[in-house]
This record gives sequence, structure tokens and C-alpha cells, in this order.
Amino acid sequence: MRYMLIMQVDAEAAAAFEPTPEQMAEMFATMGAYNEELQKAGVFLSAEGLSDASEGFRLDFNTVPPAVTDGPFAEAREVFTGFWILEVASREEAEHWARKCPLGPGTVLEVRRVNEWSDFDQNDEWVSKAQEWRAANA
Repeated sequence: MRYMLIMQVDAEAAAAFEPTPEQMAEMFATMGAYNEELQKAGVFLSAEGLSDASEGFRLDFNTVPPAVTDGPFAEAREVFTGFWILEVASREEAEHWARKCPLGPGTVLEVRRVNEWSDFDQNDEWVSKAQEWRAANA
């Protein structure tokens, strides 16, 4: 099973985040050690940080064509700042690794299972095509 750990920082914490170069180096070392532990355990598939919300945009599909809004998003209470994708044997193992993540106050880690092909109707034409596309790009 694959799980995505989605790092969310509340808007106040994100706005107040102005680390010194030394604090950034310490943060990278701490996060690097966590990622290395995931790697050694054989559960690490990927991890990425996301750019600032001011560089992002949203599409609202309640209109035709979809409305595009540039970031940052004033109404947002939380900002997605990065993610990990882990391959683990169970929800409990995903929780184990999520609990070990070195995050602090103002941060939430949402954990969601990534759908597998077996979750979908294997006789569906588009499910078959999507599987072919993924295999071709692997």
C-alpha cells in the first residue's frame, strides 16, 4: 500500500517562517535524517517540497471555463508545503512513520492512502489505458 503524507502549515506559522541560514541547515539535516531512515527501512518512494503559495494558482471548476486565481490564497487556513509517498504494509505502519516526522507547532501532517489499480473496475477501458500509460512512462 502506498500512503501520501501531506505537510500542511497554518497560515500564521507560514507567514512567520524566516529561518536564518543556520536554522535552515539544521532543518535540512533533521529532515534529511528522517528521509534517510525511511530509505533504510525500504518504505521511501518520493518526497518533494512545494514552492511558496504565492507562486501557485487554483482552478475553480464551478464555472465554465474554470476560473483561475493566482496565489497566495487569502482564504487558506493551511498551506501545503511538501509531501512524502511511502510504500508500507498497513495503515498502522503509515501512522508509525508519520508520527516520526520531525515537524513542529503550526504544522499538520495529513496521511492519505494512494489508490491502487485494484481499487478500480479492471474492465473499464480508461483504467486499462491509464495502466498502459503509466507502464510506458515508468
